Amino acid sequence: MKSPQVCSILQSIFFVLLFFTISSAADRTSGQDFVQCLIRSSSTSISKAIYTSQNSTYTSVLKFSINNLRFDTPATPKPIVIVKPEDESQIQTVIYCSKKHDIQMRIRGGGHDYEGLSYVAQVPFVLLDMINLRSINVDPVKATAWVGAGATLGELYYYIGQKSDTLGFPAGIWSTVGVSGLVSGGGYGTLRRKYGLAADNVLDARLIDANGRILDRKSMGEDLFWAIRGGGASSFGVILSWKLKLVSVPKIVTVFEVERTLEQNATEVLHRWQTVAPRLPKDVEMRVAANTVWKNLPNEPQKTVQDDGSGSLEDSKTVSVNFIGQFLGRKEGLLSMMNKRFPELGLEAEACTELTYIQSILTFSLFPADASPTGLLNRTAYKIPFKAKSDFVDKPISREGLEGLWKILLQQDPGRTNFLFTSYGGKMAEISESAIPFPHRAGTLYMMYMRVQTDGDTSNSMMWIRGLYKYLTPYVTSSPRAAYVNYNDLDLGVNNLQGPTSYKQASRWGKKYFKDNFNRLVRIKSVVDPGNFFRHEQSIPPFS
Repeated sequence: MKSPQVCSILQSIFFVLLFFTISSAADRTSGQDFVQCLIRSSSTSISKAIYTSQNSTYTSVLKFSINNLRFDTPATPKPIVIVKPEDESQIQTVIYCSKKHDIQMRIRGGGHDYEGLSYVAQVPFVLLDMINLRSINVDPVKATAWVGAGATLGELYYYIGQKSDTLGFPAGIWSTVGVSGLVSGGGYGTLRRKYGLAADNVLDARLIDANGRILDRKSMGEDLFWAIRGGGASSFGVILSWKLKLVSVPKIVTVFEVERTLEQNATEVLHRWQTVAPRLPKDVEMRVAANTVWKNLPNEPQKTVQDDGSGSLEDSKTVSVNFIGQFLGRKEGLLSMMNKRFPELGLEAEACTELTYIQSILTFSLFPADASPTGLLNRTAYKIPFKAKSDFVDKPISREGLEGLWKILLQQDPGRTNFLFTSYGGKMAEISESAIPFPHRAGTLYMMYMRVQTDGDTSNSMMWIRGLYKYLTPYVTSSPRAAYVNYNDLDLGVNNLQGPTSYKQASRWGKKYFKDNFNRLVRIKSVVDPGNFFRHEQSIPPFS
């Protein structure tokens, strides 16, 4: 005879299984109805663009563009339908049927969404995968490019390089990042101090709004055009393509890297970097990567060290602080400048390499400089499970503050974390905070990016990075504590899963990303999508 406790447990298990069985059946039914709607309503042959869990390729299609493996697990919610449109009219059909069947839609370009919001939802949803709409047309004479929403940065850089060795675009470093997501959140890279953000260099855009209309800059109006360049375009519509203004780059650039460990005065050099880097000429940019490394003895492999509580594990590690950058010119000019402006770095000719511009892109994307540029067309490199956060700094962190940071980094083994300092100034400080939704401009010394891998004990990794974020509170911007929307972080707050989200509630995260620009974003959302069709956990809500 079973005890009451056992019966209660078995009963609970039964109801849980019953719930998931009913939910699964409901999803299948709604999915079937949705698919039938797509087929009936499409003016083109849409069947080949539709994938359900009954398709043998459904899983591979879903996984292909998932770059954060934290959201590639059996427990991660899956779309009831995936649609990979090959024609713009098919997107209009998906919007129509999603509204008709009250199914939320997620829009995926490159798949680098840090919280998986472009391909994960906690409610039944359809995944609109834009991968087939990635045409790139470069006009080297007018120095412009039309780029489809499914293209990656690597693809964009490759096709620009095929047409010109003196044109570039001020976007990100990582080649597998989607152009559309990057641009719609701002987008920064090695040319930020010379030319600003990717979103600062957008001339036009084409998108489909909640009513299924295809709009360009003229027909959408300047308010909506303003909002999608840094305010997160997925809150307002489906981007079809961007018209980008290409920028001038020299045929030869110089990349450099100087490593200092804690034992080599890294703290003092970084302390000085905080005020020097933002004031350097626009032609030079310098980032800093701080990572835990093993203290290897010369010519000896690293021995495995056990943490026996005696501190031997900590003693076997240090922090490597790498000063990495690019100069738009020859090494002689760089060395002359740095020896005058930043002699503490000790930059020498051996640490500098002259490359073509496309070779520098390959290098920063972790390819060999002499590799074929076709490597930039690879969309599936560098997949890891991780959690990331961001901060902005407007006053130099004290030496004591940096030393406290090192102690926290040393709690993690080498290879598990990444901490970056990205200098601002130059063009970044010359553009108004309200020019586009991205507001982190004049007065910002640098941005901080922190990441931890979440394989293994995920809870410990999450606890660690949240502890790191808490530690940094006194050293970063406040009122609000700012964050970068392209490094989205659900710890900052989320919209309600069901029903409207108040302006006050959404301001918890909205003000961090956009400061006072958040108010204008909400007003624009209330006009162009009052029914809040385009939504996710941190989408811009309309006024309730």
